[in-house]
Amino acid sequence: MAEEELKMEEGGNKRKLIIIIVAVVVLIAGGGAAYYFLKSDDATMPVTKGEPTVQGQEGVASALVKTETALYVVMPRPFVFNVPGANRDRLVEIKVQLMMRGSDNKEQAKMHIPLIEGTLLEIFSTANADDLVTEAGKIAIRDSALKEVQKTMLDISGNQTVEEVLFTGFVMQ
Repeated sequence: MAEEELKMEEGGNKRKLIIIIVAVVVLIAGGGAAYYFLKSDDATMPVTKGEPTVQGQEGVASALVKTETALYVVMPRPFVFNVPGANRDRLVEIKVQLMMRGSDNKEQAKMHIPLIEGTLLEIFSTANADDLVTEAGKIAIRDSALKEVQKTMLDISGNQTVEEVLFTGFVMQ
C-alpha cells in the first residue's frame, strides 16, 4: 500500500512539473510575441549621417497629428443609388465611415453631416457600374470622395477635418 502511494506521488509530481514547464514556455513565447509586435518601427529604421531627423515645422505638425487617436463618424444612412453599366444599370449600396483625428474635427464632421452626405452623393452619382466592379474602380471613387469631402470641409471650417473615407459596406446588384 505504501508503494502505491509513493508511485501516485511520483506521477503527480511529474504532471505538476510538466504543467509548470509548459506554462513557462507559453509565457516566454507570449513575451517574445509582445516584444515583436509592440516594438517601435522607428527604432529599427537606420539613420544615415547627414539626414535631418525632423523635416521642419511641417514634419513636426504631421507627426503630432498622427499621434492622436483615430476617431470615426458613421454616416447615418447607407448610400443607395443606381449606376449605369454597359449591359444594364445596377443598384449600389455603400456604407461609409469617416476617419479623423482630434475631437474638434469629429465635432465639425458631425455638425456638417448633411453637407458631407450631399458631397458624397455627388461623387457617387458620377460612378459607372463597370468601374465599380473592379477593385481599382472602388479605390478611385473612394479617393475622389475623400478629396471632395476634404475640399468641402476646408471651405466651410478652414480645416480638412477628414483623413479617410472608409467603405464599411459595399453591395452591388
